[in-house]
Amino acid sequence: MATTVSGGGAEVPKIVWNERQQRFETEDKKAYIQYQLRDGGAEVPKIVWNERQQRFETEDKKAYIQYQLRDGGKVMDILHTFVPSSKRGLGLASHLCVSAFTHAHSHSMSVLPTCTYVSDTFLPRNPSWKSVLHSDDLKSNI
Repeated sequence: MATTVSGGGAEVPKIVWNERQQRFETEDKKAYIQYQLRDGGAEVPKIVWNERQQRFETEDKKAYIQYQLRDGGKVMDILHTFVPSSKRGLGLASHLCVSAFTHAHSHSMSVLPTCTYVSDTFLPRNPSWKSVLHSDDLKSNI
């Protein structure tokens, strides 16, 4: 099954499920999210948008990505990504990023990657999301 998110002028790649490798990936296979199998099934974390606290978080609220809206709500400045040590290595930070980037794209926002996880780890591993990045010299005040 392939899906495309459109709007805002930026193009986001089609995402497909690769059953054999148990991962979601772009059609060109340049970016992917791997799932670890537990108890015979793929564990897919549920990420929820907490608009009031300006963050995307796991259902248990223990892992999250914090953002601040800038430029009249046109720019999502991603400030911080947190995953507790007990949940690290499961791909949660990547899931949080995908949720934030998808939300920004579908709401015609661009993303300012102030968080070093986003700029130094997530984006190099997922270059297709660079089309959603903010291009002006707007800097975080943090």
